[in-house]
Amino acid sequence: MKINIRQYGMFIALVFIIVLFQILSDGILLKPLNITNIILQNSYILVLAIGMVLVIITGNIDLSVGSIAAFIGAISAILMINLELPVVLAVAICLLLGALIGAWQGYWIAYVRIPAFIVTLAGMLLFRGLTLVVLEGKSIAPFPVTFQKISSGFLPDLFNGAGLHILTIALGILLSIIYVFLEWRERRSQQRYNFEVSPIAIFVLKNLALITLLNVFTYVLATYEGIPNILVILFFLIVIYTFITNKTVVGRHVYALGGNEKAAKLSGIKTSRVTFWVFVNMGVLSALSGLIFAARLNAATPKAGNLFELDAIAAAFIGGASASGGIGTVIGAIIGGLVMGVMNNGMSLLSVGIDWQQAIKGLVLLLAVAFDLYTKNKAA
Repeated sequence: MKINIRQYGMFIALVFIIVLFQILSDGILLKPLNITNIILQNSYILVLAIGMVLVIITGNIDLSVGSIAAFIGAISAILMINLELPVVLAVAICLLLGALIGAWQGYWIAYVRIPAFIVTLAGMLLFRGLTLVVLEGKSIAPFPVTFQKISSGFLPDLFNGAGLHILTIALGILLSIIYVFLEWRERRSQQRYNFEVSPIAIFVLKNLALITLLNVFTYVLATYEGIPNILVILFFLIVIYTFITNKTVVGRHVYALGGNEKAAKLSGIKTSRVTFWVFVNMGVLSALSGLIFAARLNAATPKAGNLFELDAIAAAFIGGASASGGIGTVIGAIIGGLVMGVMNNGMSLLSVGIDWQQAIKGLVLLLAVAFDLYTKNKAA
């Protein structure tokens, strides 16, 4: 609990915010339609937050992600609408272009040693300008229906439930079984190597609470249209990046680089290469975010991606990432993104103006970083 106080604190804050807005909105917040809307409205920010937390762990920052998302959205519109390329081919080209953009920025940061703030600030201006050039100041629409379903489609119900999406219920139960199995195996592995584990009662209560939460969530989705396609994409991204950061050598190198770059280099880690690939990864996820946003909007617009970078950075910091690098988790970034998303949705339901929404979000970000510094100084 002490080690993960920041992440647990943000999870508790998320629950508190949900309960608060559920009461203030007279129960509208947790209605199936609104929960689905929260997922769809924040999906592209959560994708960016996953990549941004890795960038921040290395001690860097990326201000260009919103402009890259807008630029890729514009390119996707030209490929699919103007040139009428197949959706799969156009998406592959866009993701590859995102990787190339990330490699371009990563080269200047990792090998030329220009600070990431400067390189990505230049990238923000460059790709925002290129978006205007490509679109000629106009929106391009509509996208093919197949592409739109990335953001607006739902998993089909194979069991044809009447009024209830049976496949969603089944997936919730299946995920619960898999989660319990993995947690139990991890616990047995720790015991085998004489690591300290939580008491069995705490272990059971924690897993019971999480399973209950998961199945209530899937049941609520099942009463509407079921699981959105974008939630499936997010699920796989979270699983893959959590595995990479926690269970692979590459993930350990990322944390080592952020913790102490000189020590990491002396221990044999190719720090420049790690930084380079972190920005390549950020470019790919920025491209994916741009595609998701374009699919949801069903148009490529010059104003797309506006302030995405600030929301992604805020999600990472609120979720427990340290401003000095070396600390942060993918799950934490997702929690941070949901905190921001639920606050936005809740304040909109209460008819709070966009001016006050921005002010409150800024205050929450400041308090989150202040809390990080407080806990770090207390630990020291």
